[in-house]
Amino acid sequence: MSDRYDPGAFKARVDAALEQFVGQESDQFLAIDPQLRPVADQIVVATTHGKRMRAAFCYWGWRAAGQPDSDALVRAAAAMELVHAAASVHDDIIDDSPLRHGLPTAHVTLREALRDRPSSKSSARALAMLVGDMLMALGGQLFVASGLPSAYLSRARPLWASLARELIAGECLEILCTGAAPDIAESLKVVRYKTAKYTVEQPLLIGGALAGAHPRLLKAFSAYGLPLGEAFQLRDDLLGLFGDPARTGKANLDDLRTRRPTALLAETWQAADHSQRKQLRRLLNRRDASDDDLHEIRDLMTRVRAPARIEAMITARVEEATSALGGVDVAAHAARALTELAHAATARRH
Repeated sequence: MSDRYDPGAFKARVDAALEQFVGQESDQFLAIDPQLRPVADQIVVATTHGKRMRAAFCYWGWRAAGQPDSDALVRAAAAMELVHAAASVHDDIIDDSPLRHGLPTAHVTLREALRDRPSSKSSARALAMLVGDMLMALGGQLFVASGLPSAYLSRARPLWASLARELIAGECLEILCTGAAPDIAESLKVVRYKTAKYTVEQPLLIGGALAGAHPRLLKAFSAYGLPLGEAFQLRDDLLGLFGDPARTGKANLDDLRTRRPTALLAETWQAADHSQRKQLRRLLNRRDASDDDLHEIRDLMTRVRAPARIEAMITARVEEATSALGGVDVAAHAARALTELAHAATARRH
């Protein structure tokens, strides 16, 4: 790979690494018993899609610290995508989401495989939970088996533990905040721990630690990664309600139906007057939200200019992130790649 950031070429390398590793692991899993076929298939499906941005941030954390291109590092970076796949499977179970990447989610697909069994719905959810657990374990396995020297891996081991701890804390906070009165500070805390850290900051820090980066550079990675990770999730919140499902691959009603404590919802609540809050409360209390409800809440959000304020928050965070790279000695090609990644992560439409 050249010093130029080529997202398509990089994605192909990560996809190839995952296909080989997950394929082998799936075969070994299936060899235990043929009945495991539906589960083995979902382990593969869960790792097939994605923009591979977490792997990219890990890779450019390595390159920004002065290290050359490395196939072993790409494999270690691909482990970030297995963590993401695990988190996605678990998140879909928690939210009872029907779609991801335009396909039925793991617990929905497994329900079909168990349709002739008693308690098929609960059994499918249990199996999907175990798919997520398996993917998290495989992430750690791929990381240590990447081919990087053990001395390099040992530098990143504490960060790997932090990644898992903070991600799970974020998921727990989202559940604990769901249904409570919308609060922007609480919503942004969920954003930071559930998404921002494991999407941008931790992959960057892990790549830098593997490369032996100077503490000053690692500090700059955090100054870049946290606001950018928050901007990434804020964009996701907007796309969740206002995006095109044909492009996002997700159902627009998910956030409304589950009352996720998004910053978009908190901004809407804060800006709404008494009658608008009453309207919002009525919409959020609907057990089976409809397309009409979706149109109504979109209209309410637009009238109080909540989407515009979220857009402003995204812009401010991207500017904060990219300016953080100016105070450290980073090779021009790495700084350029990280700037391009910042815009790709937040200007997306899916």
